[in-house]
Amino acid sequence: MNANELRDKTADQLNEELASLKKEAFNLRFQQATGQLENTARMRSVRRDAARVKTILNQKAAEAAKTEA
Repeated sequence: MNANELRDKTADQLNEELASLKKEAFNLRFQQATGQLENTARMRSVRRDAARVKTILNQKAAEAAKTEA
């Protein structure tokens, strides 16, 4: 997932995406704790995707606040 794709989404879609990424991160942490995780690099990519979504949400919020003022 790249930032350009995320910028095209609405805030609600981004919040849904963030929720699903957080669920996936939880499941990956659980798998790692039980020794079932095979692809450890997936944890890093999920964390970074979640951070990317949060960044875009903050940018959209700042942009909305700027246009209101």
